[in-house]
Amino acid sequence: MQQGTNLPKVGSYNRAVVLEAIQASGGISRVQIAAVTGLTAQTVSVIVRRLLEEGLVVEDGSAPSSGGKPRTILRVDARAGYAVGVHFDPQELSCVLADLAGNPVARLHQPLREEIGPDTVIRRMARAARRILREAGVPDGKVLGVGLACPGPLDADGVMVSPPRLPGWDRVPIKGLLQEYTRFPVTVDNDATAAAIGERWAGIARSAPGFAYLYLGTGIGGGLILDNQVYRGSSLNAAEFGHITVEPEGPECYCGNRGCVEAVCCPSAIEAALGNGADHAAICAAAASGEPEARRVIERVAQRLADAAVSVVNMLDIELLVLGGPALREVGEIYREVIARAVAERPLARRLHGVRVETSPIAADAAAIGAASLVFHATYAPRLGALLSG
Repeated sequence: MQQGTNLPKVGSYNRAVVLEAIQASGGISRVQIAAVTGLTAQTVSVIVRRLLEEGLVVEDGSAPSSGGKPRTILRVDARAGYAVGVHFDPQELSCVLADLAGNPVARLHQPLREEIGPDTVIRRMARAARRILREAGVPDGKVLGVGLACPGPLDADGVMVSPPRLPGWDRVPIKGLLQEYTRFPVTVDNDATAAAIGERWAGIARSAPGFAYLYLGTGIGGGLILDNQVYRGSSLNAAEFGHITVEPEGPECYCGNRGCVEAVCCPSAIEAALGNGADHAAICAAAASGEPEARRVIERVAQRLADAAVSVVNMLDIELLVLGGPALREVGEIYREVIARAVAERPLARRLHGVRVETSPIAADAAAIGAASLVFHATYAPRLGALLSG
């Protein structure tokens, strides 16, 4: 949980810290907010009063007190605002409408054909966003914006730069075009970072000060929350866990290395490893049911993911690793068990602290829900940069 500051001229930062404390808790009193944020009771009281006036927070019941009158419980008003999350995967377009608490209100999935050009795809994103709002009956005035999760690399302006699995998409200004077509402000990030932010805003990592997110989709990526801040790196493309080498003599990867996690663990690599013409979904289903050859392939993939996970844990000294993304399918628990065993037995700091490995409860729609959470995070989350420049 973020710590506030009682210095002057940091009102907007403290407001964000208090709102985050309320959001992460699911229900908290003013006294508890002061305790977890380090702010004075008076500062908390002033900020809460403004949040109540703005309609972002509601008073909802009371909790017993050790002395005096019961403490009033504060919660985020989920209906105070909405965001549309769009996840662009080379094979599918997913759209989620989420309320301010991060709860999915409506979902929409559409298959994509690889031969469709960028402008057509982006116009389909805009139509999907408009359709989901219309069908849910949410007026434009309640919409904080559209979040877009898509394959990287992305530059600071939301322009795609040579995405390896999307020929023909180099230098496409995807953020600007989607903003033009939807007429809403657009926040964009790579799909794995978006999924991590979604987990932070609405998933199992709400109160975790730091964690790594291993995202399994058409490709393999990662997201990082460190010391309560999203870590993106100097070019906004950090946490490419898919390009950790786990088989030095393995197959070539499009990045130029050999034996990367993505080269040996992505869905197309799994299909090639089994070699019987079955698609990824069928292989996962067979492995989950105990079919020996499919199980062997999935367990080998799990071991390679575990090798990468140990490297991540050693490098970052984290205590939580979250697995998510549509490629988990029915084999998520196989992956989780193998990775959990590896990070319990192999990291250097294993005798100092344990590492919890969890499968995201929103795994299948993680990037789309994360995309919606990008909007909430950009609007309300406390950011150190804002404090330091204040």
